[in-house]
Amino acid sequence: MTAGFLGSLLWWIFIFYVLMGPQMKFAQLIAGRKSILASLSKKRNSTVITLIHRQESMGFLGFPFYKYINVEDSEEILRAIRKAPKDKPIDLIIHTPGGLVLAATQIAKALHDHPEETRVIVPHYAMSGGTLISLAANQIIMDEHAVLGPVDPQLGQNPAPSIVKAVEQKGVDKVDDQTLILADVAKKSISQVQKFIYSILKDNMDEEKAKELSQTLTEGRWTHDYPITVEEAKELGLNVSTDMPEEVYALMDLYTQPVRQRGTVEFVSYNNKK
Repeated sequence: MTAGFLGSLLWWIFIFYVLMGPQMKFAQLIAGRKSILASLSKKRNSTVITLIHRQESMGFLGFPFYKYINVEDSEEILRAIRKAPKDKPIDLIIHTPGGLVLAATQIAKALHDHPEETRVIVPHYAMSGGTLISLAANQIIMDEHAVLGPVDPQLGQNPAPSIVKAVEQKGVDKVDDQTLILADVAKKSISQVQKFIYSILKDNMDEEKAKELSQTLTEGRWTHDYPITVEEAKELGLNVSTDMPEEVYALMDLYTQPVRQRGTVEFVSYNNKK
């Protein structure tokens, strides 16, 4: 074997690794996820579905792909729920900052209408639309430090309740027509979300409590990124458990966030063995 041929072979191996390495690694991640989901499904005797939004590198350049709840998610999850056995529970693992109200509402309605028990599992956070979906389940299983969030509608960059409050404080005679139209849309969006939340809560709690909670979560009491902890979620009357399956943590380890070349957090478990 000549030196020229060996050099050419090494060059092509390098090119193959650069081009195909990320795809092969991603395929391994997918296989690992499917294996964990299959194990979890068997253990819990349920259909396990995931809605996990993190950043994953695409191609060998590693550009991050930012995700949120959209209509593609609702289409796929509705399909999964429709195909799920009607006599088996559903476990929906959610990790999301939120997204489109339309898509989250569709998912929540489909989960609510499943005839068997439904459980939403939150390993880290399920904000905004993620919380809306969680409210539709019979039970919410959260890590002890996981959080939910308010579901007040957002119009562009502004919370709908804040738009209404600003117009009320300033007076309708002191704002322009466009702002009045925006406030009208804001009121409608709040009413629509409240009505839907009430409709999915009233089957699992007292109707007055369901009405009160639907208002609390949408009225703008908190900022939109306010973290509703396990303790506060229980105080609000939600059926929350912290019995988190260990497989869920292993699953989340297979959803990487390669936005930076080097992570900002590292740890080594303490071991007192010598």
